[in-house]
Amino acid sequence: MVVAGVSLVADLSGALFWEEQSLLVVSDLHLEKGSGFAMRGVLLPPFDTVATLGRLAAVIARHDPRRVIALGDSFHDRRAHDRLSAADREALSSLQARRDWIWISGNHDPALPSDLGGVVAAEVAIGPIAFRHEPSGASGEIAGHLHPKARVSTRGRSVQRRCFVSDGERAVMPAFGAYAGGLSIRDAAFAKIFGTPGFMAHVLGDHRLHAIAASRCY
Repeated sequence: MVVAGVSLVADLSGALFWEEQSLLVVSDLHLEKGSGFAMRGVLLPPFDTVATLGRLAAVIARHDPRRVIALGDSFHDRRAHDRLSAADREALSSLQARRDWIWISGNHDPALPSDLGGVVAAEVAIGPIAFRHEPSGASGEIAGHLHPKARVSTRGRSVQRRCFVSDGERAVMPAFGAYAGGLSIRDAAFAKIFGTPGFMAHVLGDHRLHAIAASRCY
């Protein structure tokens, strides 16, 4: 996938890897969403953080980046980091070891504590690319927040999957978190960012990504 002239590897996990910068980018981990729901009486299996960190460990092992950027909403709410188990904290610390780690603040986690490791920023610019949580539609932007998903017809049935969306100048990343929901790329929110439905959905398939015109999705 190319954004503002920069070639990026769109990983099947939902991460992006910028090889030239040895940079891995993930978005919307929503750690401890399960425990947050449980506090409100909505009982979900409390394994989302373990599952999400496990997938993150796998993609980090695959690319071995020097830097990692988490594009906001890494935690599901303002106190979610306090609910991390000791084992999950240790797992996260292990992933951060020997790497520069940047937490972009999101609307769910606008204030992150310093004891999580890494640094916190509102946004980060590297070369022609600006990394931020909420997309503005600016050229050269890679953002998250919207949790894009696409519904397509294949072999006589309908399939809905998470996806990257890009028009070559800007991109919105899929949510990485196990319990994160999704917003259809045909929603008006995406039209505001891309202007027309002439952007592409890079849909996460079972074994590879599928580049599909947004106009073919529904």
